[in-house]
Amino acid sequence: MTRQSINDLIAFLAVARERSFTKAAAKLGVSQSALSHTIRGLETRLGLRLLTRTTRSVSPTEAGERLLGSIGPRFDEIESELAALSEFREKPAGTIRITAGEHAADAILWPALEKLLPDYPDINVEIIVDYGLTDIVAERYDAGVRLGEQVAKDMIAVRIGPDMRMAVVGAPVYFERRPKPQTPAELTDHNCINLRLPTYGGVYAWEFEKEGREVKVRVEGQLVFNNAQLRLNAALSGLGLAFVPEALVRQPLSDGRLVRVLEDWCAPFPGYHLYYTSRRQTSPAFALLVNALRYRG
Repeated sequence: MTRQSINDLIAFLAVARERSFTKAAAKLGVSQSALSHTIRGLETRLGLRLLTRTTRSVSPTEAGERLLGSIGPRFDEIESELAALSEFREKPAGTIRITAGEHAADAILWPALEKLLPDYPDINVEIIVDYGLTDIVAERYDAGVRLGEQVAKDMIAVRIGPDMRMAVVGAPVYFERRPKPQTPAELTDHNCINLRLPTYGGVYAWEFEKEGREVKVRVEGQLVFNNAQLRLNAALSGLGLAFVPEALVRQPLSDGRLVRVLEDWCAPFPGYHLYYTSRRQTSPAFALLVNALRYRG
């Protein structure tokens, strides 16, 4: 296979996976016009249309899907084997891509990286904050972070944090105007600060448990955000009740800026786990990161 053919296939994979010439061009470091020319040349040589283009989207044709499914895993295997060669270096090296929620990235990943990376300057880490249930294989991440109960059974999961609890909190000024809820059902009478989930575009239903009884409440309010810090800021401002990880509000609870309610309805649940596919060729850099993150509490 010629070098041009390899480069053309790499270009096709980027466009087919990103479903966008703009994103693929940025990823490959080339212009959109050059990338489009490359794809047209590949299609001309094959005598087949590989991509369907509209003004708003790009998608593989039936032939394109077949090509993507056949060569994509092979290129991934080559990249994985090249990364594994770093074991022959004096120090681990390579790039590790991880997807995680905002709280997990801030509370778990960052403290570990802050200690690890200064000693390993050849390790690069990319963290993408995302609340969706990301397919790490399709999106080509090395690993993801989820709560233990959300990890798929076919993935390798490594516990990286303790059990967690959620907390329903509001500012003292908020409770000057409204009574404190005594049961989850009473939250429907309150101004609650919601979380928008990207996976299905819906709003997260607050989950509670007490004495084996599980309750989900779909609350309403003036504000909807897609990250934890904005929900916390809104609660601190007295604009409503927030449902956030307990660890995030320990300080404002201790200094009186927030008040907690329904604590007896917030049961512990499995904490954060790093997960990755069993088919992944583990590089020394990745193994080092996993060991640094492993929970030993």
